Amino acid sequence: MMDRSLEKGCVIFDFDGVIVDTEPIHFRAFQRVLEPLKLAFGWEEYVEDFIGYDDRDAFQAAFRRTGKELDLTTKNAMIQKKALEFRKLAMRADNLVYDGVRELIRECRDAGFKLGICSGALAKDIQCVLGRSDLLKEFEQIITADDVKASKPDPESYQLASARLGAGAGWAVAIEDTPAGIASARSAGLSVVGVTNSHPAESLQEANRVVDSLLELNATILKGIAQQGLSR
Repeated sequence: MMDRSLEKGCVIFDFDGVIVDTEPIHFRAFQRVLEPLKLAFGWEEYVEDFIGYDDRDAFQAAFRRTGKELDLTTKNAMIQKKALEFRKLAMRADNLVYDGVRELIRECRDAGFKLGICSGALAKDIQCVLGRSDLLKEFEQIITADDVKASKPDPESYQLASARLGAGAGWAVAIEDTPAGIASARSAGLSVVGVTNSHPAESLQEANRVVDSLLELNATILKGIAQQGLSR
């Protein structure tokens, strides 16, 4: 007999670094805000220490690493400035969608899975990029930094995404590119696929499976990963 917990599936994508190759754009936008304050840092540091944070925590960390304090008013102003820089850069960029994303979305749709996004980015940033990529209509739920108090690795965002997608009636698999994202999804009770777009495979070993590209995934594989997670 078919396990009815597997009949209703949800696939929840992280956004930057999973659906779209926008982390370099976020990095440049951060630097445009931080450089006048002499707080800029390199790409390697960004990948190691900042990917996975939302903007609130990223600016807080940028100040903390130099021993400076960041008040709420200044932080909010910096977030807004960085968002404007990001959108300007994103509007000039082409072909941001990773290989395999559109195909996987199509397969999951054909299989009857619900699709969501769980991201630390701002809602307007996501809407800007998805709108240009003609993907906005594909997702039933989009959870962003605007919806939660705590960023990944806190599980709040994945708990909210799962609840809104109705994952309690079936199963949910997250697709993530960072250790913080994997920890968030696992803490929320999800099975997780790690994709090596931002971090090497050895940094993603807490995921149930690690792939180099979404081209390696399909609806059947995602359902199998969910089944393995439910059987633990």
